[in-house]
Amino acid sequence: MATSKAAPLAGLAAMALLLTACSGSGGSSSGDSGPQSENLGERGPITYVQGKDNNNVVRPLVKKWNKAHPKEKVTFKEQSDNADQQHDDLVQHFQAKTDDYDVVDVDVIWTAEFAAKGWLQPLTGKMAIDTKPLMPATVKTGEYNDTQYAAPQTSDGALLFYRKDLVKQAPKTWDDMMADCKIAKKKNMGCYAGQYAKYEGLTVNVSEAINTAGGSIVGKDGKTPTLNTPEAKKGLQRLVTAYKDGNIPKQAITYQEEQGRQAFEAGKLMFLRNWPYVYSLAKTDGSSKVKNKFGIAPIPGEDGPGAGTLGGHNAAISVYSKHKATAHDFVKFLESEETQKFFVTQGSLAPVRTDLYDNKELNKKLPYLSTLKTSILNAVPRPVSPFYPAITKAVQDNAYSAIKGEKSVSKALKNMQAAIKSAGSGS
Repeated sequence: MATSKAAPLAGLAAMALLLTACSGSGGSSSGDSGPQSENLGERGPITYVQGKDNNNVVRPLVKKWNKAHPKEKVTFKEQSDNADQQHDDLVQHFQAKTDDYDVVDVDVIWTAEFAAKGWLQPLTGKMAIDTKPLMPATVKTGEYNDTQYAAPQTSDGALLFYRKDLVKQAPKTWDDMMADCKIAKKKNMGCYAGQYAKYEGLTVNVSEAINTAGGSIVGKDGKTPTLNTPEAKKGLQRLVTAYKDGNIPKQAITYQEEQGRQAFEAGKLMFLRNWPYVYSLAKTDGSSKVKNKFGIAPIPGEDGPGAGTLGGHNAAISVYSKHKATAHDFVKFLESEETQKFFVTQGSLAPVRTDLYDNKELNKKLPYLSTLKTSILNAVPRPVSPFYPAITKAVQDNAYSAIKGEKSVSKALKNMQAAIKSAGSGS
């Protein structure tokens, strides 16, 4: 998830990165010079860095690893639950060239940026991983310039959590969902929410709205903006109108993943767009008022499943690690069949192994797996660009203003277009 995953400093840090970034700088995959060629066979204790372990899956896995590898123990460094803060923490350590972060949890949107700066160990040669059992879309999220820099760890696809005790069936289109909002209003509860605070989650939600309407934020080159279209306007306008009408409650402008989840569990929302991790918590939290009252469906589209954003996290090895052989083995451990089963059963985290989606035993325990597979197959990745921090800032700043009614949709898209064009040119 993009907790997932918005602090004012995050935007400044992102722009500072943009000013110093150069596409492909330091991103050589040859591994024949510099830190990429060092410590490849070295073993010893390592540190694994990841955002907040909401579902308590990391600590049991680390404990299991440490029992089997007493001379190569893993220390878990837990970051906050805010994606922008996680990103900036990694950047600070990479820039300092410290060796205290060995294996890092990388949001799929960070791969290009970090690889272009030369911070990630290419997974080639003796450091290669076996990608055959993995979903092709997840493998692609770890690539940059046709080189594998990160190993798929967990995937993510957007899901619609809905109150099946209040609506007969999940809405298949946006208009159907908006029509159902009259039910929520009669119950004096919020109708629909996603993540609309000014952080990465807003980019995800805006991307989904625009892609579902048939538009796109950038072209296939990852940098040319494509927002001057009726489809892009239609997508963003849907969010703006729903917020203005109250179908998206006013407090949702502050929602990240956790605030939305908590509101849904408290019975304050009829529909929630979020990631699969919500399933296990909504089912098991002692405070959840919806344990047996909710269903799961793909996010609504034009005439079927909407174009969700491909999310997820990958495991990458820092080029500054002193014990890369151990780091490599730990990465393979994270994407092993046994670990992937644990991720999905313990934390309802989307597996990256294709065969698990058709596993009968898992589908009995987790009836949402087929829905999640549909979501991932229909998902659209965010732009793969070393300039992504500037792209997402342009989306967040302008979409946030439009939703709050501070600027028109047309003006927001025009400003978004200009900012992304400037970022793509490196100016």
